[in-house]
Amino acid sequence: MKFDVAIVGSGLAGLSVALHLAETRKVAIISKRALLDGASNWAQGGIAAVLDSGDSHDQHIADTLVAGGGLCDEGATRFIVENGRSAIEWLIAQGVPFTRDDSAELGFHLTREGGHSQRRIIHAADATGHAVQVTLEEKVRAHPNISLFEHHCAIDLITSDKLGPRPGHSQPKCHGLYVQDTKTGQVLTFAAEHTVMATGGAGKVYLYTTNPDTASGDGIAMAWRAGCRVSNMEFIQFHPTCLYHPYAKSFLITEAIRGEGGLLKLPPEAGAAAGQRFMLAHDERAELAPRDVVARAIDFEIKKRGLDYVHLDISHKPAAFLIEHFPTIYARCLELGIDITKEPIPIVPAAHYTCGGVVTDLLGRTDLHGLYAVGETACTGLHGANRLASNSLLECVVVGRACADDILSKEKVDAPYLPDWDESRVSDADEEVVIAHNWDELRRFMWNYVGIVRTTKRLERAQHRIALLKEEIDEYYRNFRITHDLLELRNLVDVASMIVNSALQRRESRGLHFSRDYPDTLPKALPSVLTPSRRRN
Repeated sequence: MKFDVAIVGSGLAGLSVALHLAETRKVAIISKRALLDGASNWAQGGIAAVLDSGDSHDQHIADTLVAGGGLCDEGATRFIVENGRSAIEWLIAQGVPFTRDDSAELGFHLTREGGHSQRRIIHAADATGHAVQVTLEEKVRAHPNISLFEHHCAIDLITSDKLGPRPGHSQPKCHGLYVQDTKTGQVLTFAAEHTVMATGGAGKVYLYTTNPDTASGDGIAMAWRAGCRVSNMEFIQFHPTCLYHPYAKSFLITEAIRGEGGLLKLPPEAGAAAGQRFMLAHDERAELAPRDVVARAIDFEIKKRGLDYVHLDISHKPAAFLIEHFPTIYARCLELGIDITKEPIPIVPAAHYTCGGVVTDLLGRTDLHGLYAVGETACTGLHGANRLASNSLLECVVVGRACADDILSKEKVDAPYLPDWDESRVSDADEEVVIAHNWDELRRFMWNYVGIVRTTKRLERAQHRIALLKEEIDEYYRNFRITHDLLELRNLVDVASMIVNSALQRRESRGLHFSRDYPDTLPKALPSVLTPSRRRN
C-alpha cells in the first residue's frame, strides 16, 4: 500500500487535511470504524470564530487565554483565531448548512457559550459536528485521489529505526504504519512519505465520558512510542453536563444550553435545598463560567450532598425556541421520558476533551520527520490548561489546512520498501477475558484516582496499577496475535501513564488539574512535557 499521505482518523481534522491535499496527492484515510463514528460527528455546540464587527480577534484571544489558565501559547492562539474566519468561509463553501440568521452580518446565527465574552459560535442547530462531517464525508467519498479504509485499526508507526542504517539518513523519519483490517484480521503495510495522526482524544480511559468508543488515544500513544514528546496530558477536560440516565450512554448536553439561559439547580434528593441554583456560590459568572469551574462545582455539590446528579433547567424558555435550537437534545431526552420544555435535565460531569497531546508546531509537525499530528491528538498550545468551548473544531480546520500546505510545499519522494508485519503469532483463548477485565479495571481506577479532584496518594496508586497492567499487556502484545481490543487497551494504558506522570509533575492547581495537596497556583505557568526515553515500537 503506497500513498503520498496516510491520514489516521476521519474526524474534522483528518478530512480537512485530506480535502486540501487531494487535488495533487494520493491520500489514504484510515478509519477505525465508519467515517462518521468519531468525536467530531458528536460535537453539538459549534465552532468559535470572529464573524461579527462587534467582536474582535483580541477579545477571542483574551477569552481563550483566561480559560486556559495562563498556559496557552499566545502565538498559537493568535494564529488560530486570526485564521478563524477563513476556516469558516471554507466550510461554508463546502456546503455546510449552518443555521441561518438573515439579520446577522454573515447571514448565520451566532450563539454564546461559557467563557466567551461575545456571541461568536456558528452552529448547525445543536448538531454542528454531524452537519460538518456529513458534508465533508460526501466530498471525500467522491474524490478519486482519496482511498478510504474503514474498519481498519492502526497498530504502530514504521520509523527509520526498523529499516536499518541508510546512507545519508541520520535523522529519524516516519515511513508509514502497520494497520489491521478488523474484519479479516489481516495486517497491511502502508508506506507514505507523510503520515498524519488525526485520531482524536483519549476519553475512553475514563469510566464516564462523552466520547465515542473510538477515543482511545491511539495517535498519542503511537507517536509517543515512536519517540515524540507529549505535553499537558494532565489537563483532561470534564464536560460539566452529560445526560444522567441508565439507558443513555455518553450523551452530551451542549454548552449552548447554558449559553441560552439554562440554570444549574439541586435535584429533589437535596432535601430542603431542592430547586436552588448553586453556581453563584462558586463563581460570579455562574452558569457561564468556564467548564473546569462548572465541572468542579457540580462535583463538589454531588459529593457534599451525596447526590448522583444535579439538574440543568431551561424549561423557562419557550417550547418553540427549545425545539428549534436544540432539536437533537429535545428528541433524545423525550425518547427517555424527559421533556426539556417542561422539566429539568439530570446531568453529571464526564471526561470530554484531551487538552494535551503530541507536541507540534502550527503546521502540525511533530518531533519525528514525516509525522504530523492535528486536532485533539496534538498539543499546539491553543488550549492551555483548559479548552475554551468550541475552539476545538476551529483548531482542526485551521491547523489542518496549515498541515496540508506544509506537505504540499515538499517534493514528492518515493517511499522505501517496508517490511511486512510478523504474522507468526498465535491466538490465546484467555486473551479476550483478560483484556475485558483489564479494560474495566483501568477505566475505573482512572475515574476514582485521576478524576476532577486529585491527590498525590491517589495518583501514586494509579501509577502502581498502570505499571502492573502495562507489563501484562506488553506480554500479550509481544507473544500473541493482535486484536482490536488489545490494540486499544495497549494505547489507553500508555495514555493513562502519561496523564498520571504529568499530573504528578505538576505541583500546583491550574485549570483542569486540581490537587488537594497543591491547591495554589504558581506565579509562572509552565507546560508539562514528557520525553520518551527510547522508541518502543
